[in-house]
Amino acid sequence: MINRNVKKIEIPIPYGRQTIDRADIKAVTKVLESNYLTQGSAVCEFEDAMANYCGAKYAVAFSSGTAALHGACFAANISQGDEVITTPLTFAASANCILYCGGTPVFVDIQKNIPLIDTTEIKKKVTSKTKAIIPVDYSGVPADYFEINKIARKYRLTVIADAAHSLGASYKGKKVGKLVDMTVFSFHPVKAITTGEGGMVVTDNKSFYERLKLFHTHGITKDTQQFKRRKVGPWYYEMQELGYNYRLTDIGAALGLSQLTKIDSFIKRRQEISDLYKEAFAKFQLLQVLPEFIDRTSAWHLFPIQLVTARQLQAKRQLVEKLHEYRVIVQVHYIPIHLYLFYKKIFGYKRGDFRNSENYYDRQLSLPIFPRLTNKQLRYVVSTVKNVLGSFV
Repeated sequence: MINRNVKKIEIPIPYGRQTIDRADIKAVTKVLESNYLTQGSAVCEFEDAMANYCGAKYAVAFSSGTAALHGACFAANISQGDEVITTPLTFAASANCILYCGGTPVFVDIQKNIPLIDTTEIKKKVTSKTKAIIPVDYSGVPADYFEINKIARKYRLTVIADAAHSLGASYKGKKVGKLVDMTVFSFHPVKAITTGEGGMVVTDNKSFYERLKLFHTHGITKDTQQFKRRKVGPWYYEMQELGYNYRLTDIGAALGLSQLTKIDSFIKRRQEISDLYKEAFAKFQLLQVLPEFIDRTSAWHLFPIQLVTARQLQAKRQLVEKLHEYRVIVQVHYIPIHLYLFYKKIFGYKRGDFRNSENYYDRQLSLPIFPRLTNKQLRYVVSTVKNVLGSFV
């Protein structure tokens, strides 16, 4: 039975949200009052700042994380007939970006109860058509890049990290962004920092960098050193590839620059919240939290829990609806991609194909975690979760 003494709050607590202050607003206002809302200097400054933060040589900004993933696949020369290995437990963009380039996503299941791609299964999916691997960092936790890079070197594959969750995290002492051939970040409002919508690819590879720059601006270059033909006038430019208008605006870049100065404090607060959650649920046996990882740090984009009782699993919809009724807006991350109607129709996938991902999805909920979540709100989330989950035992 639900404890009726738990008083509902009026304002919903979302699973994630942006943290905007006056410095951010001032930075955006400065651009709005300038001569350039797009294609000014702010984007280059943001790219340089991101490359410096990650310890990478190059960075290219995009209009979204999805666009950035598309650009990375283009830079890696993914095309018709190529296969790219990724995980089904992720957002649609991690696989869709492969399809955009004409390639075929090849799914490898996650580890049992750990939502990261199972590196022991990757080798089994490598064929003569395999061209790249797109590991996905989940909830802020980096994938097992030591093993992934070893496989990639053996088979001469490009590794593109989908690090939408893990800006600011580290693996074996190295920051995410310095671990693989290309690393893709997202700046959606619920992510570590935001540009409204936006994304970034960082890399140490000059060839990838040049292809990324070309791709996000229609395949057009105005760089005279890149011209294939003689310049005919100061207006001249060349379209060398079929690209897209995937540019980030200066408005978004200005916000991103301001946000980036605060990322360490954002992650520190997310870590504090996750520690408080873990302490509060340590003796609560109706749910499980992620295990500790001694060789990596998390950016804590999400705080995922797993339900453990059969009755809870059977009543997951009602459980989520009840939490929402009490204004705790939990979310589920993610519906495995192979269960999407589109992927089932195109590739014939069915439930049972990737059991670990399906089991994790069936049991998973994401609790609220964002820098401005107060300790009072957190205590309310904890008491409400315990109350509601307990009623479904």
